Amino acid sequence: MASPHLIFAISLLSLLSLSPSHASATKRVSLSLYYETLCPYCSNFIVNHLSRIFSNGLVSIVDLDLVPYGNARVSSDGSFICQHGANECLLNVIEACAIKEWPDVQEHFRFIHCVENLILGQKENEWQSCFQVAGLSSEAVVDCYNSGYGRQLELQYAAETDALRPPHQYVPWVVVDGKPLYADYMNFEAHICGAYDGKLPKACKGHRQSISQEMKASRGDQVCLPSETISSFAARKSKKKRNKFT
Repeated sequence: MASPHLIFAISLLSLLSLSPSHASATKRVSLSLYYETLCPYCSNFIVNHLSRIFSNGLVSIVDLDLVPYGNARVSSDGSFICQHGANECLLNVIEACAIKEWPDVQEHFRFIHCVENLILGQKENEWQSCFQVAGLSSEAVVDCYNSGYGRQLELQYAAETDALRPPHQYVPWVVVDGKPLYADYMNFEAHICGAYDGKLPKACKGHRQSISQEMKASRGDQVCLPSETISSFAARKSKKKRNKFT
């Protein structure tokens, strides 16, 4: 029979293993991304920028909330009208289902990152390959979509997006601890580090809150505006590319 001292030691060890570290005990910084799946600037932000928090350790001080709805609208008959067409509506719902069915942020972000990376390469029709790439079963997400539950999730995201104060002006729309970053959204890591009250992780070293107006202006062009049609967006993007070489 184990001695009382041994039992106490084992119990104490168990409690210590369950106790949160300093980083987890301090309130995490809320990071919300309001986006739509086929906006190339949203895809670029997710794949090439937001993904860094998973490799540099910032995710340990962040509560990440992804909201795939963006500039969509709900019509009078309850259907969705998406800025970049029917495929965007489909993928918005698919990503909403992924977030719901895989609540672990590491899992659903892995899948979403894969889908958005395909979109950047104009291969969005291959999105189903991301189940295998992410190492996740497709069954729950497909059932969520086919059952209509995904539509209910999108309606919730629509209400959440429409309730933003101040209202979102474009996507990607990045909010840190309830404060929108506007055109400074690429500087989100500095804002996270500035908002965190605990011991800062190494990834915060070198991040500065200040950013030049010139950089803000250029980043302000990297958005999808609600008023834009697909053709006007394409024209603006084409003009921007031409200006790059003049």
